[in-house]
Amino acid sequence: MYTTTKNWERTFYILTWFVQGSSFLVPRAYAVLHRMHHAYSDTEQDPHSPHFFKDIYHMTLHTAKIFRGFLTRKNIPDPQFTKEYLPVWDKMDRLGHSGFTRSIFVLFYISIYVLFAPGFWWFALLPVHFLMGPVQGAIVNWFGHKLGYRNYQLDDHSKNTSPWGVLLMGELFQNNHHKAKDNANFARRWFEFDVTYLIMRGFHAMGIIKLKTLPA
Repeated sequence: MYTTTKNWERTFYILTWFVQGSSFLVPRAYAVLHRMHHAYSDTEQDPHSPHFFKDIYHMTLHTAKIFRGFLTRKNIPDPQFTKEYLPVWDKMDRLGHSGFTRSIFVLFYISIYVLFAPGFWWFALLPVHFLMGPVQGAIVNWFGHKLGYRNYQLDDHSKNTSPWGVLLMGELFQNNHHKAKDNANFARRWFEFDVTYLIMRGFHAMGIIKLKTLPA
């Protein structure tokens, strides 16, 4: 969708690690998963189609197994999924993926709750913080291919899930995204709103990134 300098790529990489924290997903491996998802959408080769699992938990376990194979390089992706640019920073990946680093983030999250949670029941939300990356991905891929409406009749089951598509910053406009995967704007209709695209337009205007196209 866009290009940027190596320094800005590294900056985004570090920020991604910091924000995802204990649930950091190595971009190299996740990028391969995402490309497979588009190539094989809602077929048995799709790494996370909800139509082959009884619940979101088992779909996530299946995705995690494939992800670990690519992450450890025990499984080599089909060359069609690696011929385009992949973000690779092995030192950063080792740091972000290490159990020690993840444990530091877990302790940090707990300390925030100890200091600021208004009631003990709030601690029940901690697992969501611990696993935010996989949780977000599971929500998008389960509900984005299960519930909602379609602007385009495609060969998969992708759907737009409003108003949650707005709340998830455009991520749940999956039907739009599968229609044009290289379009940075996931919104198409007047009531669809992609916050992430507006941020990207801002970065483009500041010269931080360069969008390959500027869709409406």
